[in-house]
Amino acid sequence: MGGFLFFLLIFVIVFAVLFFGLARIYNRLVVLKNRYVNAYSQIDVQLKRRYDLIPNLVESCRAYLTHESSTLEEVIKARNVAATARSSAAGDPTQQAALKRLTETDGVLSGLLGRLMMVVENYPDLKANQTISELMEDLRNTENRVSFSRQAFNDAVMEYNQAREIFPAVLFSNIFGFQAAEFWNLEHKVEGEPTRIKIEKNNP
Repeated sequence: MGGFLFFLLIFVIVFAVLFFGLARIYNRLVVLKNRYVNAYSQIDVQLKRRYDLIPNLVESCRAYLTHESSTLEEVIKARNVAATARSSAAGDPTQQAALKRLTETDGVLSGLLGRLMMVVENYPDLKANQTISELMEDLRNTENRVSFSRQAFNDAVMEYNQAREIFPAVLFSNIFGFQAAEFWNLEHKVEGEPTRIKIEKNNP
């Protein structure tokens, strides 16, 4: 009887150690997953603002850029495609295919915005227009926020992926349903470069 109680005690201790060990792994992965999902939501907010600003900027420029209508149309088309991809991702970075589509389409849009900004630089009347100047300043600030949010997201993804790949979490992460997270990749260097908006404000 004494031997049975001894082995029962050992079993209970081992079970408790395993249970609390697994609970700790699970809880840590939950925290880190929520962290990168929240980081993505910050990108999502800034992208929505960015996509809302672009049509206003294009329409404000249209009267001045009659010879650049194709550029304006390409920007709007790319904006609409990226906005659709954003809606498909629906604020959930665990949808890897949707996230990949979003990063690709947003990269194309960034490249076209850069081209538009270069065109605007060649039109002094555009740079002197207060509405356009303010829209470009808003877009520049939004671009900066997107860049910072993207970096924060990638940092959170890296921490999460590392946590799920180290021992002993690697033995249980897939069983618990914690799949690897995708980074926000900029696959095309030219298209993915941050949009640089240089606008000179008129002195009062």
